[in-house]
Amino acid sequence: MKPRLSIPKPHRRGFLTAAAGLFGVSALGGCDRWAASPAGQRTLKLGEDANLFVQRLLLTPASLAKEFPDSEISPWFKPNGTIEPPDKTYKALAAKNFEGFRLRVDGLVERPQDLSLADLRALPARTQTTRHDCVEGWSAIGKWTGVPLSEVLQRAGLKPQARYVVFHCADTMEYATGGGDETEEKTTANPGMESRPEGAESQASDSQAAGAEAPAQGGDDEGDEAQGTPVRYYESIDLTDAFHPQTILAYDLNGKALPVSNGAPLRLRVERQLGYKQAKYVMRIEVTESLNGIGDGKGGYWEDRGYEWYAGI
Repeated sequence: MKPRLSIPKPHRRGFLTAAAGLFGVSALGGCDRWAASPAGQRTLKLGEDANLFVQRLLLTPASLAKEFPDSEISPWFKPNGTIEPPDKTYKALAAKNFEGFRLRVDGLVERPQDLSLADLRALPARTQTTRHDCVEGWSAIGKWTGVPLSEVLQRAGLKPQARYVVFHCADTMEYATGGGDETEEKTTANPGMESRPEGAESQASDSQAAGAEAPAQGGDDEGDEAQGTPVRYYESIDLTDAFHPQTILAYDLNGKALPVSNGAPLRLRVERQLGYKQAKYVMRIEVTESLNGIGDGKGGYWEDRGYEWYAGI
């Protein structure tokens, strides 16, 4: 039997990240129209399935993403996605330094949980200095501290039919309006996803890579009821990634409490996947048997809009 090829992780990671960046550029150039077509969707799904197959073939469940010395920590960890959720509930929590925050863990669990930040900090912690690779093509290295997701799931106890872990977040991305049999319309809601002026870093890093329009400027979420049903960010992973030792719910970045722009009070770090999988502002964890019935059933806010569900690097 021939020995399995040994592929150095940094090279492979760099190649896949570059490929993702090229995809983002091509999407901005008009290929998003092809990606939205039935033929494009089938082709992208085949590519995603192949990526997942290769990842699971080459890597054991315990294979780690590369970790870095503190000397390589980026001087500024660029925020991706939302940088300040406009939602009133979130703003009220932030105003009191998340004193009233509770992480809800429910779904297919034996013992639903409501965990404060103090509760989470009291659980076993992991610190890891890793590289965040954005689908847009940029990277940053940060030192994350948090509770392994496996600790939280074991505390809750998974039911036998559990297959996926879904992360429900605080930030409203848009509002769904309309009802009945009429076509549902959506309006953008999140000024924190707006682009900065030319020459500055983009606040909409992951979304712009897919050719998405930046939301219009606006205030907070007062009058949400009149605007429609809030569509909030969500993400999901399977149990293989959920129990990976580097999958953590981070509450600290570079030795300090997580800033709002980087996802306070709690964000997911799933280090073997691209940046849009690292859900920020996590408020609830739901364990499910299927992804059907959550959003549009593709497993995440951006996945519902054409991104791959499995974004392994």
